[in-house]
Amino acid sequence: MINPVAWLRDRLGERRFGIVLLVGLLALALLPLVALPAARCEMFGSGCREPQPMEARADPVAAEQPPTPVEAATWGSYVALGDSYSAGLGAEATVGDKNPLDRCHRTSKAYYHEVSRAFRFAKGSSFWACSGATIPDFLNGRGGEPSQLGRIGADTSLVTLSIGGNDVGFSRVLAGCVIKLPWSRSCTRQGDDVARQMAALRQNLPGLLDKITTRAPRARVILMGYPKAFSEVDGVGGDNISVSDQRWLNARAYDLGQLIRQSAAETDARIAARHGTGSVEFVDAYSAFAGHEVGSGNAYMNGLLLNLPEFAAEPRSYHPTIAGQHALAALFAEQIKKGPGRPLS
Repeated sequence: MINPVAWLRDRLGERRFGIVLLVGLLALALLPLVALPAARCEMFGSGCREPQPMEARADPVAAEQPPTPVEAATWGSYVALGDSYSAGLGAEATVGDKNPLDRCHRTSKAYYHEVSRAFRFAKGSSFWACSGATIPDFLNGRGGEPSQLGRIGADTSLVTLSIGGNDVGFSRVLAGCVIKLPWSRSCTRQGDDVARQMAALRQNLPGLLDKITTRAPRARVILMGYPKAFSEVDGVGGDNISVSDQRWLNARAYDLGQLIRQSAAETDARIAARHGTGSVEFVDAYSAFAGHEVGSGNAYMNGLLLNLPEFAAEPRSYHPTIAGQHALAALFAEQIKKGPGRPLS
């Protein structure tokens, strides 16, 4: 009988036979590893089963958690914008506050100062509100100053804002109520004009908010309503304004606040629907001065202040006092902590 091993050795020669024998032994040794995926995975790092989606676990270190409302407001810079209610007109405390060359009338007791001290903003804060500002002024500049819109950018994390009162002509409406001369219109007869201006504001305010959120897409934008000025009690804060006229004026302030609230809510809903960052929020200041209206013992709002030589109301008439600005600061601080009532990206 032929010995197969001897025959193969004779045919291949000693050297080739040794090579073939070595290859065969290696193949036998590796066969279990080829047959067992788990062993192959452990030794060579291949053939491992990819985890199904339901088995995947988030990395607790790499996963990003939604920021808290305060974190979302303070990672960047804070910019205070708007009209006289944000500028602080009527809350003068220093000689500098009364500087006649300051056309924007930014004062040292405006709510901005308390808000900027209450939180630590990583990239600082700035104050650019300007008395008398309308939406066109906000976009194009006022009093020789550039556009307020240009004051914000990608690193802005918080914007506080009051706007709309001048667009509906509240100062002029108040003057029409207070100075009832024979040739002036009565208070409530201005209703048609106010309604038209409210309708125009309803069209223009959403566009302004869109411009703000486009320029500062990661910012929390907090928009303030306006406080009611009058207690609607006979003999208190009259300033030649009857109780019925006080009620009418307060109702117009309420209507303006609801218009601003609705515009803010709609803009914020669009941000949330597209899973955008930032927010637009509303601070309801209508009752912020309750018990401290014009003419009260500790008024949070100035009453009628006359410039007798010019027989005209001073600009700071019917604007928050220092105590009023303090009350507004508390409202903003509360909203910054509370957030928009939905998760922030």
